[in-house]
Amino acid sequence: MALQLLTPPSEEPVSLAEAKLHLRVDFDEDDALILALISAARQAAETLTGRQFITARWRLVLDRFPVPHGMACSPEDSFSLPDHAFLLFKCPVQAVVSIQYLDMGGLQQTLESNLYTLDAACEPARITPIFGATWPVSLPQIGAVRVTFDAGYGSASDVPEGLKSWIKLRVGSLYAHREEMSVLSRGRIDPLPFIDGLLDSFKVPFV
Repeated sequence: MALQLLTPPSEEPVSLAEAKLHLRVDFDEDDALILALISAARQAAETLTGRQFITARWRLVLDRFPVPHGMACSPEDSFSLPDHAFLLFKCPVQAVVSIQYLDMGGLQQTLESNLYTLDAACEPARITPIFGATWPVSLPQIGAVRVTFDAGYGSASDVPEGLKSWIKLRVGSLYAHREEMSVLSRGRIDPLPFIDGLLDSFKVPFV
């Protein structure tokens, strides 16, 4: 299983102006640095939570369609595929753009959207065939199935404040301490702490 970013987000959840206000910076010389730190902090938060903040397009690449539990070849085939569902580990999922696969003749086919359903209320989101339908047979070849989907809260104004606060705190720490370690009083050197607890309620369970 692989996730590929097809269309990156068009903006950051925290603007340059918001970050500079948090940092109490009123000059422009460090704008490029602050923008880079915002991007790095956002990517770290997305990795820690399994979420996409600003809308982006992703592609999930699999070797085959999910196998019903009773037909699984080994326990590894079914551990993350309840009810032969795709699990989309980028939340929140907005919509499925397409499901494409290589048929037994090696030709790319696009599955009709009325043959599957998306449960975006679950996290991670699930895609299953509609009642009475089954997944088609795909070519037994690596990367034979591709699911393209859009994920994210929307624009910057839609991102929860807890996530924005974590990003600003991390930007502040990275801006103030530009090395890996912080030298404290009496010569003690400690790793820099971050307020990761702000992210706890946003973490997607990896089942």
